Amino acid sequence: MGHAETTFREQVAPRQISMDEYWMPFTPNRDFKHDPKMVVRAEGMYLWSDQGAKILDGSSGLFCVNAGHGRREIADAVGAQLRELDFIAPFTRGHPKQFELATRVAELTPGDLNRIFFVNSGSEAVDTAMKVALAYHQARGQGGRNMFVSRERAYHGVNFGGTSLAGMVNNRRKFGPTLPGIGHMRHTHIKENYFTRGEGDHGVELAEDLARFVTLYGGENIAACFVEPIAGSTGCLVPPKGYLKRIREICDANGILLVFDEVITGLGRTGHNFAAQAFGITPDVITMAKALTNGAVPMGAVAISERIHDTIMNAAPEGTIEFFHGYTYSAHPVACAAGVAALDIYRTEGLFERGREMAPYFQDAVFSLKSARNVVDIRGYGMFAAVDVASDGVPGRRGYAFQKKLFENGLHLKTTGDAAIIAPPLIAEKKHIDEIHDKLEKTLAAL
Repeated sequence: MGHAETTFREQVAPRQISMDEYWMPFTPNRDFKHDPKMVVRAEGMYLWSDQGAKILDGSSGLFCVNAGHGRREIADAVGAQLRELDFIAPFTRGHPKQFELATRVAELTPGDLNRIFFVNSGSEAVDTAMKVALAYHQARGQGGRNMFVSRERAYHGVNFGGTSLAGMVNNRRKFGPTLPGIGHMRHTHIKENYFTRGEGDHGVELAEDLARFVTLYGGENIAACFVEPIAGSTGCLVPPKGYLKRIREICDANGILLVFDEVITGLGRTGHNFAAQAFGITPDVITMAKALTNGAVPMGAVAISERIHDTIMNAAPEGTIEFFHGYTYSAHPVACAAGVAALDIYRTEGLFERGREMAPYFQDAVFSLKSARNVVDIRGYGMFAAVDVASDGVPGRRGYAFQKKLFENGLHLKTTGDAAIIAPPLIAEKKHIDEIHDKLEKTLAAL
């Protein structure tokens, strides 16, 4: 209807971009705007700053871009979908791509986790999983199960349910008591396992915290236990040997659902489809996001056991809504197109297998930093690792300075507190791993 005849560029003269209006997430805004770190382009393993500097992406963006940046296959799929069907209401209407993507995801999940509910982020996936757990117990006549168990140092997103599950204090301390009825087990980062590659030999007994909660609160009152198989955002906390197995046993003995939050570990990060398969433990529910679309379009998903799904379905009268939950952008056509294209890349290029093959070289490189200045612990599994730097007395201050200096030295990494988290795209070659190592070593020496 003539919309293409004029453009914003023709109507408005170029002007300096103001940095005042945008409130950045999880960022010291005043410091950033004083010393901005702006990225204007990305391709493959690299980012380019507005100053023209080439920066290796050592954290896959924010653990999203497993197939590397600038994938034309995804861009083409998104463009084609926008031209064909840009949006359709997700309630009582559907489109082919959402069913195609759900089938593709179900091909990757373990066990009978074959029922897929799409959302827009990991945070929404976690809150959705909480509702699924409550609805399931209601449907089977155990509505008294309305408590949840999580862990210290856990990260389960920033919506109110996930914030309540969170065990990272700064993510919850400003927001009041959050939801009631949530217990937190101890975390598994213990000194006996420092500088351990993979699963530690110590700490399996920490799983007994769940058994203690069963005794304290009554197992019949607990709906679900939420666990990151590898605690990600807090700094790659790999579970001790036998820990996840014991958590599964306690859940089974007490009718508690086990939810794995695989927003970071899902889709190749551990060298397997999901960490559930890497550790040989099948949960009842898996949350995922990030790499589902290779970070190109916001999307998340919840993979749910057929048993849970069918129980909820069969409890509702015919012709009625079975699960009163969803989002305006659930299974958005463009996100689904990006998801299908991303899964095609992962499969045709064998990226999960490639990551598994590269993992020993990657872990060797990271753990070779053990004797580097300021390093106090290293942890890792698959294509995922963290290096803790010594605190300067104020938790997180040195870690924040570390990531800024790394960026200046040509390496993008995510830091949480004083932990630098390393998770390169699965297309990484040995030369990229070497570059990550060298820039870490150089920056640590000058920290």
